[in-house]
Amino acid sequence: MRDARRSVEQRGLFFEEFDLTVRYQHRPGRTATEADNVMFTTMTMNTQGLHLDAAWAATQPFGERLMNSMWTLSTLVGASVAQLTQGTIVANLGFSEVTFPHPMHHGDTLYAETIVTSKRMSASRPGQGIITLTHTGRNQYNDVVATAVRTVMVWCKDAAP
Repeated sequence: MRDARRSVEQRGLFFEEFDLTVRYQHRPGRTATEADNVMFTTMTMNTQGLHLDAAWAATQPFGERLMNSMWTLSTLVGASVAQLTQGTIVANLGFSEVTFPHPMHHGDTLYAETIVTSKRMSASRPGQGIITLTHTGRNQYNDVVATAVRTVMVWCKDAAP
C-alpha cells in the first residue's frame, strides 16, 4: 500500500516568496578549521603566507594565521543556498560591496544571515525575477566578519521548469 503522506522537497524560494521584511538566518553555523583553511588556500592556488605559514604569520599584526577571506565569503553564500536558492536560481548575476571588517580565526564559527534589499521582474526574461541579497556573516561573538551584496536571477513560481 502506498504511503498517503504528501512529500515536501527542500528548495529555495521562488521570486514571489522573497520577502523584503524578513531576516533569513541560516543555520547551523560552520566552525572554521585549520584543515579548511589549508585545503581551500592550496586548492585555489593562493600562496599567501598569512594562511599557510604559521611562523611568518606570527610576526604579523594578528600574530597568527587567519582564515582565507574567500573561504569566508564562499561559506557565507553557501550557507544561504538551502533556504533561499536551492533549485530556484537561474544564475548568479554578480557580487558587490564585499567587506571583511573582522578576521576569521581557526576555531571561529561563522553564522550567516541574509536580507532582501530589492526585487523586480526581469525585463528581458519572462518568468524570472532579479533579487538583490545582502549576506552578513558573524562569528560566535557577533562580530561581523563578512558582508556581500549579491544579485541573483530566480524563477517565478508559475514559470519554473
